[in-house]
Amino acid sequence: MDDTSQIVIPESFIALYVSGPGKRPSLPRTELTARYELCEDLATLLTEQCQAVQFRDDLPEDIVLRRTLQGLQASPDTVTPQEAVWVVRRTAELLAWTFDV
Repeated sequence: MDDTSQIVIPESFIALYVSGPGKRPSLPRTELTARYELCEDLATLLTEQCQAVQFRDDLPEDIVLRRTLQGLQASPDTVTPQEAVWVVRRTAELLAWTFDV
């Protein structure tokens, strides 16, 4: 993928890789785009899983999301801890659930 990619990466995701105001992301654009696509896909996949767990176990939304976060953070080889938080926040957004970390 090159700089002409039309994928718009949200500021909330870019912020995971910026160390201070006015700084550039620490990853090259192609890698940042790949990380974002992975996290966005994961959030989309988790929406169905979270809904199923909530329905099956009759749990509050925040408990389902916290457990999801714990699961993602337990295997940091897939996503970084910061990406895990972003993924769960994005999942909550897609589900129109409230989640505060």
